[in-house]
Amino acid sequence: MGCAGLPSLEGRPSSSALTDTQDTRLGRGVAPKVAAHPGKSGIYALPDPYNAYAARLVLAAAAEKSLDVQYYIWNGDETGYLLLGALWQAADRGVRVRLLLDDNGVAGLDEVLATVDAHPNIEVRLYNPFTIRSFRVLNYATDFSRLNHRMHNKSMTADNQAAIFGGRNIGNEYFAAGSGVWFRDLDALAVGPVVQEVSKAFDRYWNSDSAYPVAGLLPAPKPGAKDALLAKFKEVHAEPLSQTYIETLRKTELAREIEAGHVPFEWSSAELVVDDPAKTLDRSGRKDVLLLSQLFAAAGHTEHSFDLVSPYFVPGEEGTNEFVTAAARGLRIRVLTNSLEATDVGAVHAGYAKRRKDLLRAGVVLYELRPVESDDEKKRRVLGGSSGASLHAKTFALDGKRLFIGSFNFDQRSAELNTELGVLIDNRDLAQRLVEVFQNNVRTVAY
Repeated sequence: MGCAGLPSLEGRPSSSALTDTQDTRLGRGVAPKVAAHPGKSGIYALPDPYNAYAARLVLAAAAEKSLDVQYYIWNGDETGYLLLGALWQAADRGVRVRLLLDDNGVAGLDEVLATVDAHPNIEVRLYNPFTIRSFRVLNYATDFSRLNHRMHNKSMTADNQAAIFGGRNIGNEYFAAGSGVWFRDLDALAVGPVVQEVSKAFDRYWNSDSAYPVAGLLPAPKPGAKDALLAKFKEVHAEPLSQTYIETLRKTELAREIEAGHVPFEWSSAELVVDDPAKTLDRSGRKDVLLLSQLFAAAGHTEHSFDLVSPYFVPGEEGTNEFVTAAARGLRIRVLTNSLEATDVGAVHAGYAKRRKDLLRAGVVLYELRPVESDDEKKRRVLGGSSGASLHAKTFALDGKRLFIGSFNFDQRSAELNTELGVLIDNRDLAQRLVEVFQNNVRTVAY
């Protein structure tokens, strides 16, 4: 069913992840490793922005049958067009591409998305879309309760064999491209059973009552739109920033490991936690559709330590009480979030600041990121000229043994309004890397 002003979903085709992908290049490549680690998934952490972008280009280039791509924000900048061009090239090879984007994060790209959707092997759907396209703020006057709920999930899956999930959207600031503020963030590349779980989650969103085919939402592409888009792909690819960036990607650690035929995956039990897309339209307050409920159940009883990185940390009264109670029973709690100088959403920081004294009195250790790059980051940044760094990673370690990587912020918006996706990984080595950030590195970058 559709909402007021939106086209009917009657007759919308449903589709699901392809399962006959074992004989693809990716399938053949991962099969021996997966077989050698029964029940485990291979996880390769992607804290480095260049590795993270290279991984996406690698999946787009390697796919032979399918690409399922889901993001909250997709910018019309260099990294946005380079990856969109890579999806187009995959479709030209015969790969089925399903692109699901939250409509709040693609303003100004209507004509581009309509043109991409017109490719015979690409289908684009917009999640919880706006009906007034030209002046979007007007939509909130008549439909605020619906539009205030957004799809914050981020994932990219190739041939149902390899997937990327985590905190990054698609845009220059997420991949240290260009000269503006960039985000310190975290993704992971995965193979093995958790990939099929990511695919199933994608299917639920793709076929949900909030996913609208752009063919029924946007005007048909104008004559010459395809040629114009292909010219845009070439133009962006030829830009000095893009060429410098592409050359940087070729030299990444991940590129060298792929060339050598050995990506050092961490083999671990991995559990997908994801909101039900019903959360977007269901106003009944059901807890069973919420990722947070799944996360608490999956995390179980944490005994010793909880190390949290969250750019938007707004625990609210209830969450603050839970942190205070946990600290009182001896749990060591350390939190890294953005300082007021580093945050890109000042109102969020205000919500956190009023809880700060209560948390500190309870013994919770708080760190606030300073908006400056380290010397190493300044040296590595493509084209330099940074105007600072901001935290965007969403991760936490439980007892130094399990690690969560995903899109979930510890705030009311993630808990109650947005949909989120992440993976809880049972791996001491991965968890300890986050613990070491707090023990050895955090004081050099945070107050």
